[in-house]
Amino acid sequence: MAERCLKSLLLATAVFASGCAVLEPPLPAAEPSIAAEWPLPATTTEAAPAAATADIGWRDFFTDPRLEAVIERALANNRDLRVAVLNIERARAQYGVQRADRLPSLGANAALARTGGSDRPVTDVYTADLAVTEFELDLFGRVRNLSESALQRYFAQEEARRSAQLALIAAVANAYLNLAANQEQVRIAQETLRTREEYYALTAKRYELGAESALELSLARTQVETARGEAARYAGLVAQDRNALNLLVGAPVEPELLPEAFDESVTGLGALPPGLPSEVLLRRPDVLAAEHQLLAANANIGAARAAFFPKITLTGAVGTTSDELSGLFDSGTGIWSFVPKVEVPIFAGGRLRSNLGVATAERDIALAQYEQAIQAGFQEVADALALTGTLADQRAARQAAVEAAAEGDRLSRARYRAGRDNYLVLLEAQRALYLAQQSLVATQLAEQANRVTLYKVLGGGWQQGGP
Repeated sequence: MAERCLKSLLLATAVFASGCAVLEPPLPAAEPSIAAEWPLPATTTEAAPAAATADIGWRDFFTDPRLEAVIERALANNRDLRVAVLNIERARAQYGVQRADRLPSLGANAALARTGGSDRPVTDVYTADLAVTEFELDLFGRVRNLSESALQRYFAQEEARRSAQLALIAAVANAYLNLAANQEQVRIAQETLRTREEYYALTAKRYELGAESALELSLARTQVETARGEAARYAGLVAQDRNALNLLVGAPVEPELLPEAFDESVTGLGALPPGLPSEVLLRRPDVLAAEHQLLAANANIGAARAAFFPKITLTGAVGTTSDELSGLFDSGTGIWSFVPKVEVPIFAGGRLRSNLGVATAERDIALAQYEQAIQAGFQEVADALALTGTLADQRAARQAAVEAAAEGDRLSRARYRAGRDNYLVLLEAQRALYLAQQSLVATQLAEQANRVTLYKVLGGGWQQGGP
């Protein structure tokens, strides 16, 4: 009899749970209002398909083994990324707790009840049973929707972790590039300082011989001190760049892993083909995270709607009872109980309707945030693409300017040593060369940083190797 009652209870539970209604509304369509394609510059017409940029692993994108080693250490030690991983663990545990409500909880109980009074003898009652307590029949999908919401939040945290990893890799690469660029600026400043000290000594000799005026000697000394100040300024920037890199990595970076010089081939990303669809944005981790948040908010509406309907819970048990512990499992001591309970909301002071309003508003907010994530991603990619061609042209122009300034400096030095020009002409040539070299390094840094940005905004960088 007891086994038949327990089987009936479990069968009824399964039937009711499988036949639950779904009150979750259809997911509204996002309308981000973006163009179907990006405005690609003319320089991107020669390429292999770049729709798979998100599949390019960061080890395939970065070509500098030192930078790869620094990124690997950052992924292992960075505290922000560690928090993102722990948030995933928390979301997974929360989903496990919520999912457990969809199945009945079976527990074993054993108890001793001892009663008595002034005129009554003391009696003992021993009981042992298996019980299902307060299991909700999910007729209207409330429990299922809450479980689905927790699952989508878990997926969103996973995408947030990928987004954090992508941002970390880009930040480490940019810090590494900034360090290399400032080290190059230090080298240029120190080389300029040595040249100006050399010509200051030459100008001092010419002054002693009466070939130069005191004004020219003063200008030469001014340029020496200016170059010394520039070298010190860039040395300070290098120290700051090292501190920033250490913070991103989460530990001091060994000197052998730091860049020795600025390398223009640190990163590599093929040009994008014409007609690249903007749908590749949907693979970005931040866009996927916003989508999962939208799905979670939509599932909460179904749970809020289900709260308007009756809530049915079942409690049942089968076991034995006896006045003596030794006879607890003897024949004829079996007992069972079945307690269904129905809760019907009649008056809640508007609480249920307000909860539904809150859930609907949160869904609409999540929809707007999803659309905003798509729009922001489109702008980031469009901006990076717009700079791709212009930075290449700037770099070519800066390189030509350096070559022209170097030739002018060489000619000016020869004419100054031959006594055909005064120091002011040489000074102008040296200034032009120094500024041209600085501008070239700054443009090379901007071009490399833009490649990293384009790789990031297209969704690449959250996996180690490509397919």
